[in-house]
Amino acid sequence: MADEHVDKDRRRFLTGVTTGVGAAGVAAAAVPFVSSMTPSAKARAAGAPVLVDIGDLEPGKLLKIEWRGKPVWIIKRTQEMLDSLETVQDELADPDSDREQQPQYAQNATRSIEPEVLVLVGLCTHLGCSPLEKLKPGELDSDWQGGFFCPCHGSKFDLAGRVYKNVPAPTNLEVPPHRFLSDSRVEIGVDSVEEDLA
Repeated sequence: MADEHVDKDRRRFLTGVTTGVGAAGVAAAAVPFVSSMTPSAKARAAGAPVLVDIGDLEPGKLLKIEWRGKPVWIIKRTQEMLDSLETVQDELADPDSDREQQPQYAQNATRSIEPEVLVLVGLCTHLGCSPLEKLKPGELDSDWQGGFFCPCHGSKFDLAGRVYKNVPAPTNLEVPPHRFLSDSRVEIGVDSVEEDLA
């Protein structure tokens, strides 16, 4: 075999150029795949916290909003509504909310950060139906002190979302993570305890 002259510098240059072009091609091909794995702006917005103005919410009224595709109720309770919570205590399955259905900062008698403002996920804990608001005493029957009634299977909840005994729903209505930004603004979807620890 004849001894040929090999231009090593040219070989290195061509090897480097070929490797660089190949790496650029792999990177260009990977960009669409990586982009498709990140959540879209619409998906990010669907899971984002919701800011709610409750400045015009009158005592005794309920405001419905949507967060993460779920109905969320914000109820501004009157003093009479708060007083009724004590009267139904013996009729409830979990009056002290011992089961995990709410953030730690709402594990109290009113199941809320501010006693007069209750925030609940408006889905029955039996099969996920949306209960009806029966906020006034006597609206469901003569002993009714106000609360929520699921007509699908008859589950009843008081004005703190606590479930009555002997109904299909196994637990109290869920309290979503939330925090108060002011007296008139609530942010749903942000846990105030987690934010404080961050």
